[in-house]
Amino acid sequence: MKIVWRTGHASVRDVYEALRRERPVAYTTVLTMMKILERKGHLKSRVEGRAHIYTPVRTQQRVLADMVREFLNRVFNGSAEPLVQHLVRDGQLSESELREILRQVKEDR
Repeated sequence: MKIVWRTGHASVRDVYEALRRERPVAYTTVLTMMKILERKGHLKSRVEGRAHIYTPVRTQQRVLADMVREFLNRVFNGSAEPLVQHLVRDGQLSESELREILRQVKEDR
């Protein structure tokens, strides 16, 4: 999805080549995943010549928001507080990140 979001549209070959630069991956694996993403409604495709060109149905921001909401509901009963506390205690948030979060909270109020 990241590759399709970044480029706006991509064939299976495009995604395969981009992923292959990062790690070994089988072409058939990429094909299968893109078909699954299309079936789930995350991608749509059109035929150009012999290739299917895939485009994202939803924005990366929308998908991220939905995934975070689902994660919070499933793991933290819908509350973000325990997640943030864990990230702070575990050292996952830097002081500058915490300051930015506080700035955004104040701005949104």
